[in-house]
Amino acid sequence: MNVPAEDDVLAEQRLSSIRSQFVERVSGPVLNQLLDKLLDLDFVNDEEMQSVKTKPTTQDKARKLIDTVRKKGTVASSVLIAALRKVDPNLSRQLMFS
Repeated sequence: MNVPAEDDVLAEQRLSSIRSQFVERVSGPVLNQLLDKLLDLDFVNDEEMQSVKTKPTTQDKARKLIDTVRKKGTVASSVLIAALRKVDPNLSRQLMFS
């Protein structure tokens, strides 16, 4: 996945700054697509994916996903941002990623 260079510097900070909006706005289907992309690219493993999927609400799943990715660092954060741009361009624009 092509990750723009500007995201590399600020990706973790950008995820932190939009965390609450992401949690409120992301849908279940989009979360599943993001998880699939992150798993395919080896940025989450099966255990982490299941940990997200077993949360009771979409909001809890979103919190777990964004926190898991942020802890993995800048590259993982950049990949999540790029995946969100591709999977849900509208939400990405709302969160000011585009």
